[in-house]
Amino acid sequence: MELMKELSLTPGVSGSEEKIAEIIERELKDTVDSIERDTMGNLIATKKGEKKAPTIMLAAHMDEIGLMVSYIDDKGYLKFTTIGGINDQMLMNQTVVVHGSKGDVVGVIGSKPPHVTKPEERNKVIKASDMFIDIGACSKEDAEEMVSVGDVITFKSWFEEFPNDLIMGKALDNRVGCYVMMEVLKRVDTRATVYGVGTVQEEVGLKGAKTSAFKLDPDMAIALDVTLSGDHPGIKPEEAPVVMGKGPALVLADASGRGILTAKSIKEMLMKAGDENDIDYQLEVSDGGTTDGTAIHLTKEGIATGVLSVPTRYIHTTVSVCSMKDIESTIQLITTAINNL
Repeated sequence: MELMKELSLTPGVSGSEEKIAEIIERELKDTVDSIERDTMGNLIATKKGEKKAPTIMLAAHMDEIGLMVSYIDDKGYLKFTTIGGINDQMLMNQTVVVHGSKGDVVGVIGSKPPHVTKPEERNKVIKASDMFIDIGACSKEDAEEMVSVGDVITFKSWFEEFPNDLIMGKALDNRVGCYVMMEVLKRVDTRATVYGVGTVQEEVGLKGAKTSAFKLDPDMAIALDVTLSGDHPGIKPEEAPVVMGKGPALVLADASGRGILTAKSIKEMLMKAGDENDIDYQLEVSDGGTTDGTAIHLTKEGIATGVLSVPTRYIHTTVSVCSMKDIESTIQLITTAINNL
């Protein structure tokens, strides 16, 4: 649990994943045969198998959504741009941390107060472009002593253990996948060569998955991520049938097929591991977003790829919730499938 907490609380906005890579390297240095970082910043941990045995890539993106300073006004307030998919409504009145070159600076996101808004404005969602960050500066020069244009910004949050083996925190998308990848590498015992890859910049275009898959060119791959859990008010079962407590979602298609259509060999491999060993899993067909699996399976002449995702509530917020039981089922399912190769 302490490792999951550390992963959640450690900052790692797209393009600034170094601290997450350091955690993964620390955790795996005595488990794998080699660890390297490529030009993009992907961390690649290799557990070598036999020469003629299959190679399999486990990809978990290290980055989280966040913000970046785009402008500092004369009074010292910061304007920002969003990094990754963020709902503007989530931003209002959040406490944030600006990671400046001289150290971290805490700020709050503000906007025009409702007391002075017109009636027709009060019912509208305030746009991110109309918000600003207050770091307590009294002038532009004062602010520039603390922060600079281009500094990345994370949301200041906390980690909580809920009842029923649930956890709450920021960046569970996709620190959960990073945790799963590390645990699989620690437990797996196989003839195959296993690459554990912490990919970068997934939230802004699946970038790290493209370059690392090209470098490794594995026989098969599994992207590890999270998916929407449809077990709370406001969602119909047919909109999001995957729920917490019933194991990981084996994604058969996402983005209505514009993303990945899971290779039959990977689907059968994972289902067999689950069915023969009584490991819970669910099947998911989604018309929503996509994952690193999309980039990986289109690399070179094609790589047989699948996606396993842990059901998670309130994705892309500071208060995501998921189940440690589902995380454990995910680890067991992948480990068993790889050991069967």
